[in-house]
Amino acid sequence: MKVAILMGSGNDYKVVERAEAVFDAFSVEYTTRIISAHRTPSVAEAFSKGAEDEGIEVIIAAAGKAAHLAGVMAANTPLPIIGLPIKSSTLDGLDSLLSVVQMPKGIPVATVAIDGAENAALLAVQILSLKYPALREAMRKYKIDMEKEIIQADQEFQKR
Repeated sequence: MKVAILMGSGNDYKVVERAEAVFDAFSVEYTTRIISAHRTPSVAEAFSKGAEDEGIEVIIAAAGKAAHLAGVMAANTPLPIIGLPIKSSTLDGLDSLLSVVQMPKGIPVATVAIDGAENAALLAVQILSLKYPALREAMRKYKIDMEKEIIQADQEFQKR
């Protein structure tokens, strides 16, 4: 199982590294690259067309502002694409969110919240879990542990 995490700029890494941490926790192999839909369009196209042959099963595309990286990936591969809109200084990431979520018919991109790297990675894990039962069990455990943490926090809160 392998995920590609693409970011339109190296400035996006402070968000993207949170997705890497999730993959590390689930023992999912990943590769992280800087590929711009606008500044390196031929690289973006070649990557998306060759990703499946490289063993990649899910692509996370993180980008800010115009944020067309996810759409370019989705246009050129049958693999599932998860768009990760990055908060930009211009419109607090709303521009990025709208660019990622407003895909034309036939070019679906799953989209998570602005700067929602953890959810992008968790969604990729859930997609991969359809093929890898051990990941499904790990995701079950993750959700149970999350529930226990909230119950514990609530109990501590009630003691105050």
